[in-house]
Amino acid sequence: MSSSSMLNNSVSITVSDDEPDEFVNKLRARARRKRKKIGLRGKTSFSHIVLKKLLRWWPFLLFLLAAGLLIFEASRIGRRPSSVVKSSNPVTGNKTNKVVEKKPPTNLNRLDLVTHVVHGVREPCLKLLPTEELEHLDFPMDKVPADPIKRVVYITEANPTSVDDGMSFEQHSGASRFNLFTGNQSLKQRDESFKVKGADASIHCGFYSDKGGFRISVEDISYMESCKAVVSTCAFGGGDDLYQPIGMSESSLKKVCFVAFWDEITLASQEADGHKVGDDRYIGKWRIILVKNLPFTDQRLNGKIPKMLAHRLFPNSRYSIWVDSKSQLRRDPLGVLEALLWRSNSVLAISEHGARSSVYDEAKAVVKKNKATPEEVAMQIAQYRQDGLPEDKRFNGKKALSEASIIVREHTPSTNLLMCLWFNEVVRFTSRDQLSFPYVLWRFKEFRNINMFPVCTRKDLVNSMGHIRKAKPLTS
Repeated sequence: MSSSSMLNNSVSITVSDDEPDEFVNKLRARARRKRKKIGLRGKTSFSHIVLKKLLRWWPFLLFLLAAGLLIFEASRIGRRPSSVVKSSNPVTGNKTNKVVEKKPPTNLNRLDLVTHVVHGVREPCLKLLPTEELEHLDFPMDKVPADPIKRVVYITEANPTSVDDGMSFEQHSGASRFNLFTGNQSLKQRDESFKVKGADASIHCGFYSDKGGFRISVEDISYMESCKAVVSTCAFGGGDDLYQPIGMSESSLKKVCFVAFWDEITLASQEADGHKVGDDRYIGKWRIILVKNLPFTDQRLNGKIPKMLAHRLFPNSRYSIWVDSKSQLRRDPLGVLEALLWRSNSVLAISEHGARSSVYDEAKAVVKKNKATPEEVAMQIAQYRQDGLPEDKRFNGKKALSEASIIVREHTPSTNLLMCLWFNEVVRFTSRDQLSFPYVLWRFKEFRNINMFPVCTRKDLVNSMGHIRKAKPLTS
């Protein structure tokens, strides 16, 4: 029994020793696993809180990021560093060292083709004849356009055959912009000028009196009368620089006049910049025509005279190409006439407006950009609404609104009358000619054969540098 008891005791002792250790080990293992889960649960809770905060405040964070980027870009625009650089005179080619304001690179003298995609194929915007054909191109003298108007009679007090610099001169003043240069066209005369009756048309068209201003020397008048075709530009009031045309054929240089109209302010400012007019009255390819006694106090309005009245300034020219002073002509004039007029049987080619199509939308943009006073624009638009100008963005299948920095035309009675009508509108209302051109085109229903070419063609015709002096808000 004693041995049995000893056996039982040993067994009981063995069982009692093993069970507690095993139980404790299990508890410790469970405790360790539990602590790990608690730690993981804490991390998950923190991530969850961060995620909830991001979901709640992301619009505010996005706004802060956008505001920071905006402030950064504004600070970059505001900086105008200057440095001493070697600059080349675009006229003489002489290099000088001077302090200039850094500007973005311009596309001056760029001659590469401007292209666009047509039916999946990339093509040039302006398809000129090959170079060898341009050299042998000439005016089609046998071409006689069909024109319902045979003659335009210009209303005038006296037709000046000479210029007397000692003669009295009057500019417009007060509310009226009509003066001795324009004649005082009444509203009734304006309305009648759009109605073509028979083969003759009578209209005010500038140069009303020999006391009206826009004086040009006898020598310059004689030169202008010799031109059979002309490329013209102007800069009044010390405005834009003169950009030399590029891409010219020898044929065009011999057959086409290149004329730049300057006033005395522009002459002085250009000469101060080193752009001297030669003894032959030329700067590069341009013949400089000095104009005295400009008839308007508004220099933009003075600029409409050579722009719209080329047929009056160059009475013997059959063709003319107008180029705004902010642009550099980069295509051969004879090639341009062939591509935009002769090939399409057109008598007028003018560039479309790139941003808008409606006169009424353009009127809002003119006011918003401070290019005319709200009062004068409102008066013009009110008159056009009263006359019935529709909201249509196209007339006779053509885009109504033009950009008009380039005008290519044949001097026919119809195109001459159209330009006179247009000029009278900018004199009566605002000098923003984009507003009045669609109206004139709509009223002059007999006019046909117009080529409204697209923006990409305009970009191929010229390198645009923009105006040197930006327009400032006008005061009434």
